[in-house]
Amino acid sequence: MDRAAPIGAAHVSLDAPDPFVPRHRFRSDVRTQPPGLAVGRRRRAGSPLHRRPSGGMKAPAAPAPIPIGLSIVVPVLDEAAIVEASLLALEPLRAEGVEVVVVDGGSRDDTAALAARWADAVVAGPRGRAAQMNVGARHARGSVLLFLHADTALPPKAVGFITAALQAPRSGGRMVAQWGRFDVRISGRRRLLGLVAALMNLRSRLTGIATGDQAIFMTRGAFDAVGGFPDQPLMEDVEMSRRLRRLTAPACLRQRVTTSARRWETRGIWRTIVLMWRLRLLYAIGVAPERLARSYR
Repeated sequence: MDRAAPIGAAHVSLDAPDPFVPRHRFRSDVRTQPPGLAVGRRRRAGSPLHRRPSGGMKAPAAPAPIPIGLSIVVPVLDEAAIVEASLLALEPLRAEGVEVVVVDGGSRDDTAALAARWADAVVAGPRGRAAQMNVGARHARGSVLLFLHADTALPPKAVGFITAALQAPRSGGRMVAQWGRFDVRISGRRRLLGLVAALMNLRSRLTGIATGDQAIFMTRGAFDAVGGFPDQPLMEDVEMSRRLRRLTAPACLRQRVTTSARRWETRGIWRTIVLMWRLRLLYAIGVAPERLARSYR
C-alpha cells in the first residue's frame, strides 16, 4: 500500500529512507518513581538510584519499567483553532523522545501548516478518522502507538502509566495487556458532564470497549495483528476494541484524559446522550456504519 504524500514538517517517499530521526534515543537508565518513564536524560555519575531508609539498611530495589518507544498519532481535520495548543501540550513528551505524527485529512484551513512546528511529521491522509490513524501508524516508528484526538489532553506522566500497564503481570494467569485506554473527563462546568464521563468509564471497564476520546493505546504487534483500524466512517473505535479484545483484555487506566465538551455543548447534552446510545444500539444489531454516519452528521 502506498504511503500518503507528506506535508509540513516531514517529507516521506517510497524511494527515500524514512526521514524521521528520533530527537532523543531511549536510554536504559530510567528513574524509579512509580510509575514513570524517564528517557533521554543522563543520571549524574555516582548519584544513587534509591534513597536509603534510616538505620543504614538498603531498601529493596523496585523493578523499573523498561523504556518503550512511543508514537502519538493525532488525526486532524479543520482544527486550526486548537491544533497548536493541543500539540504544544505534547512538547514535554517530545523532549523525552516521544514521536508525534499528525495526519491531516484534507483540512480547508491552516491546520497542517500550524501543526508543522509542533510535530515530528505531518502527513496527508484520506478523510476519515480510521483511515487517517492507519496512515499515521504506518509512518510512526514507535513500538507502542497512542491515538489521540486533537481536542483531548493526556494526564501528567502518561508515558509512565502506559509503560507500566503494558508490562504489569496480571492475576489468574492472564496475558499481559497489549492495549488499553485512559478514563476520561469532559471539560466544562455542567455537572451532568461529570456523570456522563463516569458512565462512559464504567461502561468501558465492564465491556472492554474503548472510545476514541479515551486515548486508546496498543503495542505495534497488537495493531498489526488485528489489521489496524477498520475502514469505516463511524464506530471504528468500537470495532477496533472488539478485535483487540480477542487478543487480551484492555488495561483500563484510572488516570484521566481531558476531552473537550464542544460536541456536547453544540448538540446539547441530553440530545447527544440519546444519539450516541441509539447509534451504539443500531451498530450492535448490525446496521452499517455508513448509514449510521449519515445520522451522526
